[in-house]
Amino acid sequence: MEIFTTKQALQAYLSGVRQHNPKIGFVPTMGALHAGHLALIKQSKAISDLTVCSIFVNPTQFNDPADLEKYPKPIENDRQLLQSEGCDVLFMPQVDEMYGPNENWHIDLGHLDKLWEGEKRPGHYQGVTQIVYKLFQLVRPDWAFFGQKDFQQCMVIQYMVDHLRLPIQIKVVDTIRDPDGLALSSRNARLSPTGRRQALALSKALFTVKLGFEEGESFTQLKEKALDFLHQAAGITLEYFAICHTADLTEVKEEDDRKSPLVAILAAWVEGVRLIDNIRLNN
Repeated sequence: MEIFTTKQALQAYLSGVRQHNPKIGFVPTMGALHAGHLALIKQSKAISDLTVCSIFVNPTQFNDPADLEKYPKPIENDRQLLQSEGCDVLFMPQVDEMYGPNENWHIDLGHLDKLWEGEKRPGHYQGVTQIVYKLFQLVRPDWAFFGQKDFQQCMVIQYMVDHLRLPIQIKVVDTIRDPDGLALSSRNARLSPTGRRQALALSKALFTVKLGFEEGESFTQLKEKALDFLHQAAGITLEYFAICHTADLTEVKEEDDRKSPLVAILAAWVEGVRLIDNIRLNN
């Protein structure tokens, strides 16, 4: 695995590789890798000639400095995991390599940065798009791989690619879960054993909603059941729960078509750790 820490070195290497016209897959991460990230690497390896992974804890997408400070950075373990999966290139820049002084960035994301995650984390998606655009310009991949767990982020990245007409296909990979149902997240490492058990309420609520949907329960019944369960669950402080159209993340209405693609989404706090999860209700 080739490892680079500067833009110049990465671009020089990729320039040489491109002489052979390879298909390049790209997996941007913030490190603290787990099986969910490795699933993205595997998907890239399956269809790409060259797989590039980046590890960069991006400061502009944190609206809470304390959250940025606490974000785990087990870099040596990350390297070993990528090596074991056959990742071809790892890019690990420092902040001053990716950002100059007094940089400005703003992209119109429509309503996507004004609801759910966008509302709860003002400026978050501006920071996400700022760094992902920089990385896309550096790597110039054919495909970029993202996990479904960050469902709204996937929509934001796709919106940016369409809006800026970038020649990149976005591949969304299914959420990877532990056997007990908990969605894998780098933030899970900050939970105590008790907190982790409490966090299982999130996936349980989503699985219950999916089952109820399949059995024909109304949207009102599904939401009420989920809210009652989550508000009563020990250790859970709910931020939001909603059943939305996957096309635009607007919340469903009772009269809406149940056959249109739908997703249940939520965000909650457990032991001071903010967790998100979602589940598709149909195809």
